[in-house]
Amino acid sequence: MANHQQFQLCYQNWMAQQKVDHDELLQGLTNFPTDLDYLQLITKKAINHFENYHTVRAQLAKHDGLSFLAPTWGTTFENSSLWIGGCRPSLIIRLVYVLCGSQINAHLAEVLDGVTRGNLGDLSNFQLKSVDALHIKTIKEEDKLTSALASVQEKVADEPIALLAYNCKKVGESSEGEAVDKAMDTHAFDVYKIIIEADKLRLDILKRMIDILTPLQAVELLLVSKKLNLCLHEWGKRRDFQMGITQLLNTQIPSTSRDPPSE
Repeated sequence: MANHQQFQLCYQNWMAQQKVDHDELLQGLTNFPTDLDYLQLITKKAINHFENYHTVRAQLAKHDGLSFLAPTWGTTFENSSLWIGGCRPSLIIRLVYVLCGSQINAHLAEVLDGVTRGNLGDLSNFQLKSVDALHIKTIKEEDKLTSALASVQEKVADEPIALLAYNCKKVGESSEGEAVDKAMDTHAFDVYKIIIEADKLRLDILKRMIDILTPLQAVELLLVSKKLNLCLHEWGKRRDFQMGITQLLNTQIPSTSRDPPSE
């Protein structure tokens, strides 16, 4: 039987892997921006690591899907943006829009002169249309899963859980303990199945986005997404410490400085 230490270790290993991937992607973008084969190689490695993480998550979540829906090993800031146990798939698309607009604004004179850099600021009309179409599809799929989770959550106020609570003579106790356990296990398994579908959607949308982009753009997107996740993790730990929250992700106490951690 998996336990919360295994759940936490899974997440810690994933964060460590993201740091390794971040460094490799940064090196590729900085030193080998024209080596398409190498850029594709490190992109594939990063995607494979994401797939492996989801495989381990799926194995662990089967024992207790509820723990992954409301994880205790993440920071409060990270948890505030969770959607069914992870990030919204549409966030990767929003990130593309933000980076594209930012880079166009930063090099507007060059853009007007027809100078290209090959980065996310140089998305073609075809690429933009593909991203827009993917965005629409993603929102629809997210809405389906959001609705499915809502249906599972609403069952708590339905049979059998609601009636088991109504019929118990003392709060928190029941002569039908086995029925209570069965009802809660069923609820946890229903949540688990939705988390698995959400993880599949996260991976699928990321892969589809990578297919739209050039090798250089794909590396840039993955690099920024890793950096964003790592920064939110570190900033979240520091904020939890400042707010007096003692359940930090690891035993190392972060700096109380309000300056962002060095990168």
